[in-house]
Amino acid sequence: MVISWSIILNWLSEHGGRILLIIALSVAFYYLLKHFVPAVVKRLLARPSIRQALTKRAAKKLEEEVEKRAHTLTSVFVSTGIVLIIICALFTILAEIGVNISAALAGLGIVGIAVGFGAQTLIRDLISGILIILEDQYRVGDWVQIAGIGGLVEEINLRRTVVRDFDGTVHSVPNSEIKVASNYTKEWARVNMNISVGYGEDLGHVIEVINRVGIEMAEDPDWTPIILKAPQALRVDAFEDSGIAIRVLGETKQMQQWAVMGELRLRLKKAFDEENIEIPWPHTKVFFGNAPGEISSKEHVEQKPPTPQPSKRKRPTVLAPEDEGEGEGG
Repeated sequence: MVISWSIILNWLSEHGGRILLIIALSVAFYYLLKHFVPAVVKRLLARPSIRQALTKRAAKKLEEEVEKRAHTLTSVFVSTGIVLIIICALFTILAEIGVNISAALAGLGIVGIAVGFGAQTLIRDLISGILIILEDQYRVGDWVQIAGIGGLVEEINLRRTVVRDFDGTVHSVPNSEIKVASNYTKEWARVNMNISVGYGEDLGHVIEVINRVGIEMAEDPDWTPIILKAPQALRVDAFEDSGIAIRVLGETKQMQQWAVMGELRLRLKKAFDEENIEIPWPHTKVFFGNAPGEISSKEHVEQKPPTPQPSKRKRPTVLAPEDEGEGEGG
């Protein structure tokens, strides 16, 4: 027992300090990675962008875009860096213990080749994730449509994208399944809606009311910070079954178009009521016949009574008296 304790103490005195140093350095690298990477990424992204800012609004907009992209890149770099730190620390400790690392690396290389053939989907996920991040297709906080799922991006890494839809359901989408990525919140958004009015309305007056309401809303202090361009009537868009559709366009900050369209519809409804402008709705008229006292135009045509036709019934034969007598005598 004394010999075994002495061996352990000798081993700890020789290798224990180095192993503790490796663990301490790994923890230090982890904290450095977590605290300095976000600042460095944000500074690198902000340098070329701030020079392009000409107004306060443009500078604020660029700052928000940089913040979102920095958050996305930071999460990817930190998660990847943690994995690399753990692997390096593990192999260094194994080498300190006395394990042959070269043989282990060779074995891992063979295993990696086998895993690569069997996990081709995982490799595609990683490659797709790298391209998504490098091309800046979307970021954390964007509202996107990917793989048939629409929602808010909550997490991006090299293997998957986590999206929360409008109902609060969280979807984990492998990056290799993303063929087309539709970003609804890239830099700015657009108000794009149709307003229908009755066929009997003066379209010039209707367009004037729509433009006035859009300008008043854009000048409202509660809505000015998020409206970039006041909603205005673009054109008469379509002749519908129940009314005439007028296309209205405007520009807002990202993810604010739905709120602006909802408020615009509310204000237009009040304005149309004040101006007695009809908002049509589908309806059907049913006629069961002519009203009392009304006759159809076809009934005005004078109708002649039908000409009596001679009867085609065969008349009975009447015999004369002499013919009857002859008949009896014969």
